[in-house]
Amino acid sequence: MKLFTYIYLIAIISLNFSCSSDDDDIDEQLTKDGTFLISELAGTWEATKAQFSVSTVSVDVVEDGGTASMTVQSNGRFTLTLDPVDRNAYNVSGEMFWEEWQKTYYFAIVWDDYPDDWDTYGHTFDGTTLSLNGGADTGEYDFNNDGDMTSCTVHFIFGRS
Repeated sequence: MKLFTYIYLIAIISLNFSCSSDDDDIDEQLTKDGTFLISELAGTWEATKAQFSVSTVSVDVVEDGGTASMTVQSNGRFTLTLDPVDRNAYNVSGEMFWEEWQKTYYFAIVWDDYPDDWDTYGHTFDGTTLSLNGGADTGEYDFNNDGDMTSCTVHFIFGRS
């Protein structure tokens, strides 16, 4: 019985250490193996473009006279404030990270409203300008101001404030 208890205890300790280091490795991969560190995005950003498109309809909140700003924490958590000219301002939030797929890292966002789902985005970043381009269903917008959000593509260009 003592041998069984000893083996069981060693197995539990080994499992605990291996899970802990695996979690650390995953965190490092998701934040450090992209083309830049996610922490480099920390700060406040003002959009020069906040475009939402579906089918033949496209709205650019900034071009139409509204504003869009984003505050990013060093861990990738962010809040995006959209203030269209024709309705009340609102916030959406989520987390930016690097998602590994087939040994390549893609810029990804998980939105707080959809915690079990994430999307990848095309991006450019030069330290002062961040551009994000999403594919189909990577964003939502209420195109006719009726309270119903419609899935759409998004294109944002942010300048560091």
